[in-house]
Order: sequence, then structure tokens, then C-alpha cells
Amino acid sequence: MLDYAALSALAAVVREGSFDRAARALHVTPSAISQRVRQLEERVGCALVVRGQPCTATAAGRRLCQHVDRVRLLEHEVQDLLPALASPNCARLMLPIAVNADSLATWFAPTLATFAEQHPVLMNVSVDDQDHTAEWLRSGAVLAAVTATPRAASGCNSRALGRMRYVAAASPLFMQRHFADGVDADSLAKAPSLVFNNKDALQARWVHRLCQHPVELPKHTLPSSEAFVTAAMKGMGWGLHPEWLIAPHLEKGSLVTLLPDMPLDVPLYWQHARAASGLLERLSQAVIHAARSALLQP
Repeated sequence: MLDYAALSALAAVVREGSFDRAARALHVTPSAISQRVRQLEERVGCALVVRGQPCTATAAGRRLCQHVDRVRLLEHEVQDLLPALASPNCARLMLPIAVNADSLATWFAPTLATFAEQHPVLMNVSVDDQDHTAEWLRSGAVLAAVTATPRAASGCNSRALGRMRYVAAASPLFMQRHFADGVDADSLAKAPSLVFNNKDALQARWVHRLCQHPVELPKHTLPSSEAFVTAAMKGMGWGLHPEWLIAPHLEKGSLVTLLPDMPLDVPLYWQHARAASGLLERLSQAVIHAARSALLQP
């Protein structure tokens, strides 16, 4: 039989990032948290937490945290069916999910806000590149994710959301300065580009499609969708932007496309744990419904 007090302590340490904050969240002493986690590690036979600032879970620890999340979902279902079992001071349910920054900055955040208003949940959102969010599911760190990977992670379902359209854009002055003679491999190799982080391959993918070979791009790193737009309008560099996000700037002329007839469409999918949870299913339905309006559909 699993020790759910110890499992809750482990999940709190990983969620809060420290033993002290986990103790405050569970209304116990830090020594009690430390003892529960240590006893759990002794029973499992391996480390579950990497002690640091912040504390993080090992691979085994993430699996146990995912188990705790799924158990809490199932408990929520039982309490809905049998309200007498619910505690009068029942805490909101934590729902860990992962999403790409561009979805979060456009259509996804309003969906989450509406869902959180209507259900007793606390959303714990992690942001990563859409090509890597599926790893969060595989590791057990989250219960659901917006990802560019169609193949479902083990124990998960995958549903198509639609395609997010990106356009390469820059300020008019930047275009005059760097692309007066055209957008080609030579000009792209000299003009500064914008990337979200080292995982962001959209710009390289777009250039490879245009030039039919890789081009080494000079790049600024800006880990914010909104900063991407601001930096582009200020002439810092060119980049791939969600068309929906920059449509007003294209209309006003503060941004212009590098090549009007060459968008890049990225298919997105919603993957979620295959848990028997009406709450997770309701979140899935809300996400899919929002995507139908915001993303390009087949």
C-alpha cells in the first residue's frame, strides 16, 4: 500500500520548489516533510528529489508525482458523485499542464481563465517549445500538453487541434536595411533574426524551406512572444510570428512580411493522460473548442 501522506509531501516539494514552502502548503513542519520524503526514498530505493534551489524531481520522483496527480483527479470524481465525502475545507485541485508560448500568448490563456473560473482548480502551467512539450508528458511532470507531436505519449490520448500559421515579419526600416535586394541565403546570413530560445527551430525551418539548404543565422534570443513582436517593430531583427498575434501590426504597416506568400503552418495537438476524469475531459473539450476558432482547420 502506498503512503499517500509521503507522496503528497513529495508532490508539494516538487510543486513548491522547497521543503519549507511545501511544509507551509501542507500545514506541517519542514522536518515532517523531510522525514516523509526520506522514508519514501528509502522504501523506493532511489532518490526522488534533487535538493537545490529550486528542488526538482528525479525521473522516479516525476512518475510518483504524476501518480499523485491522477489519484487526486479520481478523488475529485468520487467527491462529485458522493458530496458527503468531500471535506468542507477541500483545497482546489492542482492541474499541471505544458503549452508552447505562442499558444499561451494568443488563444490558450483565455481558455484557461474561463475554465479556472468555472471549476475548483489551480492551473500549474509550464512553457516550452511545441516540439518539446511532449517530453513533459513522458516524464510525468504534467497531465496534459499542447504539442507539435501527433504520436501520443504512453498512457495518453492525442487529439488534433489545428494548425498555427506563422509569418516571417520585420519592420519596414529593417527590410530596407537588410533585404533591399531581396530575401535570399546571402541576406539572411547577415540579417539578425529573433529566436525564442535554443530549442526554437521555426526560423531555421522557414529558411531551409526557402533556400533548400541550411543557413547559419545570426540571432537574438528573446523568450517571450510579446517581446518578439516589440523587438521586431523596433527593428531588432526578423522572426516567425503567429499571424493572429501580429495581424493588427501588419494592417497598420508597423510590421511587413518578408515574403507574403510563404507562411509556415505548424500542426498542434492536445495530449492528455488517459485518466478516468471528467474534469480533465472537460478541460480537453474547452481546449479543443477554442482551437477550432483560433487555429486553421483541415
